[in-house]
Amino acid sequence: MIKIYVVMKKFLNIGASAMVVGLFFTSCNDNEDYRTIESIDKVKIDSVKIVNDTMDVFTVQSIKTYSTYSSQCEGFYAYDYIHNNNLTRTVTAYKYITNGPCAQGMFSGASQINFSPQQVGTYTLKFWSGDNTWITKTIVVE
Repeated sequence: MIKIYVVMKKFLNIGASAMVVGLFFTSCNDNEDYRTIESIDKVKIDSVKIVNDTMDVFTVQSIKTYSTYSSQCEGFYAYDYIHNNNLTRTVTAYKYITNGPCAQGMFSGASQINFSPQQVGTYTLKFWSGDNTWITKTIVVE
């Protein structure tokens, strides 16, 4: 019984040593074909598409927003979704800006946010469209 324990212990030690040596010889690929995000900034929402302006409570509706980007080095990053009060929401979109060579020229990109109301009422959704302007949409929740 003791011999089996000693043999098993040696196998475990050899296995652990082999794993450490394997990790030592494995390196990360330093391929520079990827782009690094340099910064994040607000991006104006040009238009908003809401399919149903009436929906049921606790259901989910995808709302599409469209923004314009100045090059292929930019793209949608995230939304800032704020509950201003029970039935008002403000939505601001953010873009990423990467380094590296990119095709220049304006292009439009679509993103979506899922809206899932938790109570009955008329919701006001405000989407940031630049400076102090907002695209306002309402959804009646029954």
